[in-house]
Amino acid sequence: MKPSQVVVHGMLRPDGTIQLDSRPNLPAGPIEVVLRPLSVPVPADGDWWQQLRHARDELEAVGGPFRSSEEIEKERQGFREDHSDS
Repeated sequence: MKPSQVVVHGMLRPDGTIQLDSRPNLPAGPIEVVLRPLSVPVPADGDWWQQLRHARDELEAVGGPFRSSEEIEKERQGFREDHSDS
């Protein structure tokens, strides 16, 4: 009897394509795909910069929102203007 379901890990690329780690053991035909992000553990001996880099990589992998330099500078300028009256 053939499996009715298999779990295959892979990577979701920024362009939305999927790269599978292995070939699914299913016959050709219609399928249903369910995507669920996996958290990759940070090595315990990693320093804070490695952990921060890892967190950023995870967010990028799932299309996390990041502000542009212009957006950050606009917010900083707003803070300066709000506190220049003091």
